[in-house]
Amino acid sequence: MLAVLSSSAPHPDTSQPGLLTRFSAWWAEFSLQTKLLAVATLVVSIVMTGLTFFALNGIQMEARMGDTRYARDLGLLLASNVTPLAVDGRDRELARVTEEFWRSSRSLRYIFYADPEGIIYLGIPISKVDSSNDLLLSRRLELPEDLRQRPQNPLIRQHLTPDGLVTDVFVPMVSGDRYLGVMALGVNPNEAVLASAALTRNVTVAVFVSIWVLVILGAVFNALTITRPVKELLRGVRSVADGNFGARIALPVGGELGELLNGFNTMAAKLEAYDEANIEELTAAQVKQQSLIATMADGALLLDPQGRVVLANPTARRLFRLEGRRLDGMDLLPLLPDLLRMELQDPLETMLGNSRDSAEVRCTTKEPSRTLRLVLQAVRDGSGETLKGIAVTVQDLTREVELNAAQSRFISNVSHELRTPLFNIKSYVETLHDMGDQLDEEMTKEFLATANAETDRLTRLVNDVLDLSRLESDRVWSFEPTDLGAAMEQTLRTYKLNADDKGVSLDIEVPASLPKVRGNYDLLLQVFDNLVGNAVKFSSSGEMVQLRAYPWPDSCPMTPGDASSPLPRLRVEVADSGSGISEEDCRRVFERFYRVENAVHTEAGTGLGLSIVQGILHKHGSDVHMVSELGVGTTFWFDLPLEGADNDELIISAERKAAALV
Repeated sequence: MLAVLSSSAPHPDTSQPGLLTRFSAWWAEFSLQTKLLAVATLVVSIVMTGLTFFALNGIQMEARMGDTRYARDLGLLLASNVTPLAVDGRDRELARVTEEFWRSSRSLRYIFYADPEGIIYLGIPISKVDSSNDLLLSRRLELPEDLRQRPQNPLIRQHLTPDGLVTDVFVPMVSGDRYLGVMALGVNPNEAVLASAALTRNVTVAVFVSIWVLVILGAVFNALTITRPVKELLRGVRSVADGNFGARIALPVGGELGELLNGFNTMAAKLEAYDEANIEELTAAQVKQQSLIATMADGALLLDPQGRVVLANPTARRLFRLEGRRLDGMDLLPLLPDLLRMELQDPLETMLGNSRDSAEVRCTTKEPSRTLRLVLQAVRDGSGETLKGIAVTVQDLTREVELNAAQSRFISNVSHELRTPLFNIKSYVETLHDMGDQLDEEMTKEFLATANAETDRLTRLVNDVLDLSRLESDRVWSFEPTDLGAAMEQTLRTYKLNADDKGVSLDIEVPASLPKVRGNYDLLLQVFDNLVGNAVKFSSSGEMVQLRAYPWPDSCPMTPGDASSPLPRLRVEVADSGSGISEEDCRRVFERFYRVENAVHTEAGTGLGLSIVQGILHKHGSDVHMVSELGVGTTFWFDLPLEGADNDELIISAERKAAALV
């Protein structure tokens, strides 16, 4: 047994910490409010139960004391009546009185009489009886020795029987100095006392349970009517704080709390409507901003405080050759060409270090060759202290640089072209002035003819420069239905004498029903003048210059059948059968002041004729083309819109041609 106990003893020690740990974990799951409520309920229930118990227990004890006094008095009363009978030995009388007393009191359970040795000799409901085998059965009471010394202080005690609690009263019967024995009474407890005991127990339990039931019901009521709505309201407030303006609380709650929930729903609805309107406004503003940035002629970049790309418009991507690449969140410098990266690195790092607010970088890139100007501007917060990013504007100065270079070349060429005839004129005039008396008449006429030719050359140069300047201006030319055949015939008449002198034949191929074109007659006449003049000038004897005009593409045998023109067109060709132009010269003949110089082309010119032709045709929304082959000849052709063409569309096409030329 000891071994079993010793072997099983450690188990409670190992399981107790586990139970305590689980209880602690379970208790920790509750909120502080729940814990305080449980502790307060436990304390209140214990206090109220204790107060109730002690109050009712006092009442019960008082009732028991009364019941005990009643039993004592009943025993003393009976003892005083039967003691004389016991002294005289009148057992029958004693039995009769005892039976009457038994019958008169319903609270008696038994009455026993015992002799001085404690042997019961009379009792109700038991007594000495004779058995069938003549054996005498008797019962004996074990009483304190000093009971006979205190007849007025009977012994009272209680014991539990199968029939219930019994109060035992033992009264010694004494007559003078003679001890006659003991009378014992069994008194049933008062029903009120029993009821009070049960009441004490029941009320105590009821109070304890009632307090917990009330608390639980209150908690449930609070959870359903107050806590749940408050928690839902708290959840809704947190959702709104997180930006979820669509949060709503749908609980069937009335009263002030219901008004509060309705107020929250109304507030959330207004915030949602405001947010949607604000988002739409911001989205529209963002779309406008992005559209504006996307359509900017200059490149635009936005960098974050770490130098990473946040925004890049298409122009910037094109200038940096980054089309189709993902740029968001990438460092700018590694994406740039080497030369541009070297130029931009120092100012960009200085601005990222918060040392300056702006910078400007100018750089020329290769492949393709571009001149770029980058303007960097720091973007700061409202206080002007924190760097939020860097805005980079990229300007393509290539056109400006090329225009400046072209202007410089033009001025240089004009100066050169003016200097030669002026020098010749001055030389011959000075010679005539200084040596006129020494020159014969023929020499004088030759000098004057040369000066006159140089003057005509100078006049042509000035006129060509003026024509070219007029074409490059913003002047608006009027375009009307024009008979192109008349302009071609007038040009041939102009150059017929010159062509006959050189032995060059002129030919024109124009349909009888040639449609009119929309154009400017004077400008087109100048086109034919330049093209036919060049053809005659650079043709030799026996060669031919031919002018052709026909609707395009229907009458053009070299045009595919599925070709189409955006506008109704008339094709014009000016062809000669001269020596032709080399491929290298063909690429440059439309440059200003460029002249083809070879053994055949010995005629002087300004080098501006074809540039003027190109400018005039651009005004008509067209372009001039040429094919030439050495030893075969040269052909220039262009297309003109028919008179049914829309004038506005013609102007737009002309502007596009001019922009493409620049």
